Amino acid sequence: MTSRTVFVSGNFNVLHPGHLRLLRFARDCGDRLVVGVQSDRIAGAAAHVPEQLLLEGVQSNSWVDEAFLMNEPVANVIDRLHPDIVVKGKEHESLFNPELDVLRRFGGRLLFSSGETVFSSVDLLRKEFTETDYRSIKLPRDFMGRHGIGGARLETLLQQFASIKVCVIGDLIVDEYITCEPLGMSQEDPTIVVSPIDSARFMGGAGIVAAHAAGLGAKTHFVSVTGADAPREFAKAQLATAGVRASLLTDDSRPTTLKQRFRCKGKTLLRVSHLHQSAIPLQLQASLLECIEEAVEDANLLVFSDPMAKARGLMLAADSQSSSQVGDISRFKNMDLLTPTEREARISTRNREDGLVVLAESLRQQSAAENILLKLGEEGLMVHAGDEAGSNWLTDRIGSLNSAPKDVAGAGDSLLIASALTLACGGNIWEAASLGSLAAAVQVGRVGNTPIQFAEILQELG
Repeated sequence: MTSRTVFVSGNFNVLHPGHLRLLRFARDCGDRLVVGVQSDRIAGAAAHVPEQLLLEGVQSNSWVDEAFLMNEPVANVIDRLHPDIVVKGKEHESLFNPELDVLRRFGGRLLFSSGETVFSSVDLLRKEFTETDYRSIKLPRDFMGRHGIGGARLETLLQQFASIKVCVIGDLIVDEYITCEPLGMSQEDPTIVVSPIDSARFMGGAGIVAAHAAGLGAKTHFVSVTGADAPREFAKAQLATAGVRASLLTDDSRPTTLKQRFRCKGKTLLRVSHLHQSAIPLQLQASLLECIEEAVEDANLLVFSDPMAKARGLMLAADSQSSSQVGDISRFKNMDLLTPTEREARISTRNREDGLVVLAESLRQQSAAENILLKLGEEGLMVHAGDEAGSNWLTDRIGSLNSAPKDVAGAGDSLLIASALTLACGGNIWEAASLGSLAAAVQVGRVGNTPIQFAEILQELG
């Protein structure tokens, strides 16, 4: 199947919503969008912005595959490029169009459309995935004061992350966010009807924990089992971009886990999980164990769990996935750090009634964990930790540090790795909770799991 090239031309003095609608429509008409930007000589009096700035503006648009300065009549350009489709605004339909004669000679088509109004909002929607409003984030000053923690101390610990070698073991997940436009209610049954207009994929699960670790400066090795499919290749490329060394074993009998979120006007309407929960084949388990042995050889911190870890003196941290499935966080034994949600803790301890302190202590005894950070969603975090002797257990709380969260999906991942790295650098659990909560606050300020960066945390501490 051959790809179709679509061509659009104009002066594009200012990329206004009408241009965005037209470009989006044109991109949807084929596989490759080429845009000719009129040079100052061709545009004449209509040129209000220098041609190079116009070109850079069009090239920055995500729907445009190629853009160039057009210094000759449009008919000549079309005769040379031979695009399959040329798109012009609806206002040109009743006018003379010099492109038409050229297109007829090689079988091209001329379409007239100004695009749909929904398309002009897609670039704005995409900003959810890339922009964080740091003004809504605050440090836990009261908590830090109670535990004698200064900003300079946290900054020092953050700087030390670069000295840590981390091994992350766990399930690789790809998260897909599908942005939809609401159309209304079905007339046949009470069903919400939407139209998908854009999608974006992010790495999730243990993969994003590894990417967070690398973004915070640690040397990171990630070990996982995936399917032989497109989500695996996407995640592999993302891990490489993040600077993570990845050992991804392939199991042809299972897909790489894909979780889709259908969103409308900043809210998630529906989640769909494509996953396979059967055990890893025995032969693959042996290969996996070999990869883990190599990965932990010179590591300081292991995120997840394996039988060799305690014998090698590694610091251990673990999280579970029970937000939409059933899991048991207490299966991770003798961890230095556990970071369950309240629901995960109650599932593991089969405790539905007791208060949070009793719940955290029950989980600690059941799992023999050193420290527990109990995630409470919008209410923040509860810290359950022992003193140096391990006999006097203390509890404190950090409230939510981001007053305007956009997407809470990545909060636990960033909390886990930032807290674990702090402990691995010699920080105490109170300092770990502070930096972990700050990392989570940054993460929930944008949509989708984007790796936390060292500079983002440093900026907040500053």
